Amino acid sequence: MDILYQIRARQDSFSAGEGRIARLMLDDVGFASAASLDELALRAEVSTATLSRFARTVGCRDLRDLRLQLAQASGVGSRFLDPAGTPEQSAFYGQIVGDIESTLRQHLSAFDESRFADAVKLLGKARMIHAFGMGGCSTLCSDELQVRLVRFGYPIAVCHDPVMMRVTAASLDAERAVIACSLTGITPELLEAVELARSYGARILAITRADSPLAQLADVLLPLQGVETSFIYKPTAARYGMLLAIDVLATELALANPEDNRERLRRIKLALDDYRGGDDHLPLGD
Repeated sequence: MDILYQIRARQDSFSAGEGRIARLMLDDVGFASAASLDELALRAEVSTATLSRFARTVGCRDLRDLRLQLAQASGVGSRFLDPAGTPEQSAFYGQIVGDIESTLRQHLSAFDESRFADAVKLLGKARMIHAFGMGGCSTLCSDELQVRLVRFGYPIAVCHDPVMMRVTAASLDAERAVIACSLTGITPELLEAVELARSYGARILAITRADSPLAQLADVLLPLQGVETSFIYKPTAARYGMLLAIDVLATELALANPEDNRERLRRIKLALDDYRGGDDHLPLGD
């Protein structure tokens, strides 16, 4: 149950006493979840009987259930409950850029060249590569892997649907590889698909947090940093870390066979010029 939503949705129907309880809980969830019943009643200026009636009104069995629901709501994190720290509209542009720069530098300093070398070897031995990604950033980045790798002659397919990921995983063997993308490394459907692929011998390259369950399933790990700021309204800057890892990996793959890949890129450029024309320095394939 989302207790905060239930309280907000019923605000217009509360009695005066129940309204004071609601405002107290919405304004200070941490206090409401930790305080004793007497403290709650005193702060809201109501009786314990009114507290009990309020609990049932918002869909809880009793006061104990209400306190449990409040504790769970508080556990979501204060940055989603406290509006403090919101910058002026004219200032958040710079904050977005600053967070991106910080994320890129943090990831770059943590990258290990030997991990990328191992990733190149793993993918170079694969007859087929499958990129798995779910959610927002991981879906986009798995697509990005296909865009980058196909131009260097790597056979790669992308899958986001959990059922198709399981179907694909069940068809793999030791000559196939999976690149699993996840900022969190804890998405259940992705973990299940990777475990299944691994059980049939497929090699696993994971781009995810080093301390995640997905990282534990990987033959090769390209680790990500997952620190979030308290400004919750902007997209996560962590996705730039994943894009940086993909850019470094793609460049390493290109340089592993520079002569052949230069010829592939020339042919792609020729095909695009015939198709669309354009300046010599337009992005290749975008």
